[in-house]
Amino acid sequence: MTELKSIAVYCGSNSGLHEEYAHQAYMLGMFLAGQGTGIICGGGKVGLMNCVADGALDNGGEVTGVIPGFLNRTELAHEGLTQMIVVATMHERKYRMSLMSQAFIALPGGYGTMDELFEIVTWAQLGLHRKPVGLLNTNGFFNPLLDFIATMTKEGFLKEEHRDMLLVSDNVPELYELLKGYQPVATGKWI
Repeated sequence: MTELKSIAVYCGSNSGLHEEYAHQAYMLGMFLAGQGTGIICGGGKVGLMNCVADGALDNGGEVTGVIPGFLNRTELAHEGLTQMIVVATMHERKYRMSLMSQAFIALPGGYGTMDELFEIVTWAQLGLHRKPVGLLNTNGFFNPLLDFIATMTKEGFLKEEHRDMLLVSDNVPELYELLKGYQPVATGKWI
């Protein structure tokens, strides 16, 4: 089992239509604070990003935001974070978050969340890192995506071992244990 000192959380800048999304995001932040695991996030005070950060901060956790300069405005940046790192671009934000984190969790979100998720799991597939990547499948949000990933595998575009790199649970403590117990796929198997 790996000790997880920091986890990057990718999630929506909106809260979604169901209260369960915000509730579980807050619970994730609270749980990680209780484990002594720091959170690396996008630095916003909006949507699920705000819920995760507040869940951790309200319970003594540490949260580091990584925000591009053009988003670092009063109405968007969370002013109560433990640390805020301002970077030049979205690309630098993702890269910096990847370096600072020992694992990654994606919550429900839109294009930006999916971009972050697929980039980081692709980097794992290519052997650029050996860190676990998980989905918190709140309210079955990721079920259609998981079906699509199964289709990619069935149709020969994704190997089973690469499909299985993505750890999935709708339960925060269970997902945390999956991340801790992750055994990386051998690197160098690009296709």
